[in-house]
Amino acid sequence: MRHPIALAIVLSLATPLFADVRLPNVFSDHMVLQRDKPIKVWGWAAPGEKIKVLLSGKTADTSADADGEWKVELPAMKAPGPHEMTVTGKSTVKISDILVGEVWVCSGQSNMEFELKHALNAQQEIKGADYPQIRLLLVPRTPAGLPLNDIKTRWSVCAPDNPVVANFSAVGYFFGRDIHKAINVPVGLIAASQAATQIELWTATEGLSGVPALDPVIASNQAAADSARRKLVENLDLLEAVIPAARAALASGKALPPALSMPNPMPVGGGPVLYNGMIYPLVPFGIRGALWYQGESNCGDGMRYLDKMKALVAGWREVWKQGDFPFYFVQITPNNYNGALPLLLDAQNAAMAIPNTGMAASTDTCDPGDHYGGGHPRNKQEIGRRLALWALAKDYGKTELVYCGPRFKSLTAEGKQLRVAFDHVGGGLVTRDNKAPDHFEIAGPDGNFVEATAKIDGASVVIGSDKVVNPASMRFAWKDLAQPNLMNREGLPVSVFRAELAKE
Repeated sequence: MRHPIALAIVLSLATPLFADVRLPNVFSDHMVLQRDKPIKVWGWAAPGEKIKVLLSGKTADTSADADGEWKVELPAMKAPGPHEMTVTGKSTVKISDILVGEVWVCSGQSNMEFELKHALNAQQEIKGADYPQIRLLLVPRTPAGLPLNDIKTRWSVCAPDNPVVANFSAVGYFFGRDIHKAINVPVGLIAASQAATQIELWTATEGLSGVPALDPVIASNQAAADSARRKLVENLDLLEAVIPAARAALASGKALPPALSMPNPMPVGGGPVLYNGMIYPLVPFGIRGALWYQGESNCGDGMRYLDKMKALVAGWREVWKQGDFPFYFVQITPNNYNGALPLLLDAQNAAMAIPNTGMAASTDTCDPGDHYGGGHPRNKQEIGRRLALWALAKDYGKTELVYCGPRFKSLTAEGKQLRVAFDHVGGGLVTRDNKAPDHFEIAGPDGNFVEATAKIDGASVVIGSDKVVNPASMRFAWKDLAQPNLMNREGLPVSVFRAELAKE
């Protein structure tokens, strides 16, 4: 059987490339457009063809350029709709049941891809997923050596009998459901994720230039793109050469030339292959922000992951050109990483210094006894809720919400003890099991850490050990499988951190 990609190329070479007006599939029936932002619409037609876009009484006109590409911008709209869009050239495209509301991109690796059908109480959740104003766009796994201009999917309505719902990102769904319930506007969720993938595969090269430590990656990405381009040219030349023979064979019912069975005309190779195939085609579709759940495949990076997060966020913001849009991420959960996890979690914690970001801690959401637990918690409801708290507080005016767990504020010495002060304590510091705070360690100038006793004192925890006479530093939850019990009264946990006394 011929590979569908190779066949698609043969068919495209045998027919006019822009026979009709066409839009990318991110524009389809049931889509959600981002409210209160100018609406960018783009597509393809014959070179020079005049294009008119009509949406809810607003129009924009343009002409396709020499490459057959066109783009218009319509005024911002308010929620909710429904609306209809008509795009007219020599042919007409109509898109119906369009809502206007809040659009979020949900991306990352396995924990973001983790489907609703595997989540806690999955059957009940799917049965209750009857939200006509929540719309879902599930981007298929599509690695590409060079950027693609479209995705093979369509928007759909969130309903229990829609198979997309069961296969959609559980974290994305629960986040969107909570947002929709809280602000009562349509929500569009775009899930673009793939298990077992590193952050580099999702990072636009545009984000690397501002992070000097990643300069070598720029050259590596360029080399990978050049290689993919050369191989694609070679394969297209080969396919063009066999087209006459392929047509003759099809007409006569004879066997086809073997060149049609090539596995992939454009090898994936290295570089940002998932950005190329799954994120680039979405740009510049209007969004409110992004959700990110990834890090397991970069666990060995330690603090280098902070640089990679800076590049990821900067790159997406640069290509979307919507300013510093919200970028909320999840701190990965306890699992056995041969001692490497605390450094990665510390880097994720530090990434909150990137403007307009926020982190949902998840150390308390996993069940190490469950196959899907540990590194893949089933309780995606709580993780989605914690992400939604950030958005509701920071983007939707719910300023009364406690949206973050306690965060380290300062470290001071009190004789043989250390006082660890926190902010974001909400209603106060408590423990999940009503026992003394656990997983604190303390060290003297020699840096040898030992287990510390800990006691809550207002917005601080006082720690100490008889084995350390002159404490100099501390760390918290510094083990792969640590599930510490300290949290605020609102149930949001303290995440991994370390600190040392200021040197005189």
